[in-house]
Amino acid sequence: MRTVELLLDEEADLAVREAWRRLAEAGLPSQARLRSPTNCPHLTLASCPELTAPIRWELAEAAAALPMPVRFTGVVRFERPTSVLAWGLELDPALAGLHRRVWEAVASDSRPRTLNPFHHPGNWSPHITLGRTQRAGAFADRRILELLPSPPLSARLTTLRSYDTQTGALEVLEPR
Repeated sequence: MRTVELLLDEEADLAVREAWRRLAEAGLPSQARLRSPTNCPHLTLASCPELTAPIRWELAEAAAALPMPVRFTGVVRFERPTSVLAWGLELDPALAGLHRRVWEAVASDSRPRTLNPFHHPGNWSPHITLGRTQRAGAFADRRILELLPSPPLSARLTTLRSYDTQTGALEVLEPR
């Protein structure tokens, strides 16, 4: 599976890593525990089985919208198949447009059942994951919020990349 992700500017990246560190030090699920050299704060836009040439072309065109300013909205929790603690991002028209363009690119060349329904434009909730676990309700305790630094008010999304979940390979998708 290939993900399509946006990376944050350096200041926001450091703020997210600080939140990861605090969760880990408190013994809570944290993205800091992922030791892969490719692990970094990111916003997932979509995933697909492979990046074909037509998808790469469309993604490179979409990358021309970067850098893009975004605003953080605060802490969000999801109970999907996994429990997720994250900082939400405002879904303004620019981010919504970029997301829709990426979704349409991966959907145009993929079988619908291979696409993550949480990434569909009608379902997508932009967020930066702080921690995730298979344990239901792991982030329900309100005291967890006291551990976290405040999210930055705003940031810039700077880089569009793809991550191959099977090989660990990264590919930066730059404008043409």
